[in-house]
Amino acid sequence: MPDTTIAARVVRWQRTHGRHTLPWQNTRDPYRIWLSEVMLQQTQVATVLGYYERFLQRFPDVAALAAAPLDEVLALWSGLGYYSRARNLHRCAQAVVAEHGGRFPPDAATLATLPGIGRSTAAAIAAFAYGERAAILDGNVKRVLTRAIGFGGDLARPAEERALWRQAEALLPEQDIERYTQGLMDLGATVCLARRPQCLLCPLAEVCVARTEGAPERYPVKTRTLRRGRRRHALLWLSRGDAVWLVQRPDSGVWAGLWSLPEYESAEDLEALVAGWPGQGAWLAPFVHVLTHLDWTLEPLRWTLPPALAAEPGAVEAVLPAGRWFTRAEALAAGLPAPVRRLLEADAVLSR
Repeated sequence: MPDTTIAARVVRWQRTHGRHTLPWQNTRDPYRIWLSEVMLQQTQVATVLGYYERFLQRFPDVAALAAAPLDEVLALWSGLGYYSRARNLHRCAQAVVAEHGGRFPPDAATLATLPGIGRSTAAAIAAFAYGERAAILDGNVKRVLTRAIGFGGDLARPAEERALWRQAEALLPEQDIERYTQGLMDLGATVCLARRPQCLLCPLAEVCVARTEGAPERYPVKTRTLRRGRRRHALLWLSRGDAVWLVQRPDSGVWAGLWSLPEYESAEDLEALVAGWPGQGAWLAPFVHVLTHLDWTLEPLRWTLPPALAAEPGAVEAVLPAGRWFTRAEALAAGLPAPVRRLLEADAVLSR
């Protein structure tokens, strides 16, 4: 008789139907596994693929990443979003080099003490790199497990979250931990979807409590929802010949640490600032930048200083927020927020 436990079903399914050719699979290198796990947090595989390859080309190992300037790391991360991940990635690499001799710790408990590595990420690294029996519980896996076992606790409550962790640990197989871990990830990403789950294709269909109830989309239960905010600001795109004025954003908040166009509370405030400036300006079409918690409307003002002033723009610089001039090439090589990068890249194409 075949083993019919949840773990056995997941392992058999992953062997024949799971994903096996992703570039971070089929390796025991904890650096590559860690990099992929961080990039895949709240980001789809299709988006991560190109970033992952470019990162490895520039930073082939943890020592190379630790030695790199943060600006260079942020530049390579630009467009991937959730930039705190990139800053923690850099801090973690430095900690591995400084505190662990350049080698990732071989167990989940120690991995979880490193910057930016939470309990689930630590377990994934430990399972894939070292074969440790450790439970993962990212968003996709929470969905798979709560549906399969009918876990109705409200995950907004820490006690219920801890209870689900205990259930996840109890389900761990004695062997094939790598395939089981990958199988849970694959199920959550390709079959047990948040909306319209593909129950007929699921290896857990026969034992799934949520499917028996006829309401898999009710799981997982989480009552506390994030209230989306709205914000509107103006951006100053100031050009001086081939150069653009950029400011580095604060170390916390949206786009922390990235270089960006100066931001103003309103279009009226920016209009008052540039009144009487030499050169010419034009408002570009406003656009909405969608963040996890915020719909942010941005209105760019493109202002070009005249050639006669290009060499001595001191009077204008005196009223700007602290920053510096970047050539177009320097700007595109810096860590930029995705919408600012798109503006500058579009301008670079038009200027050819």
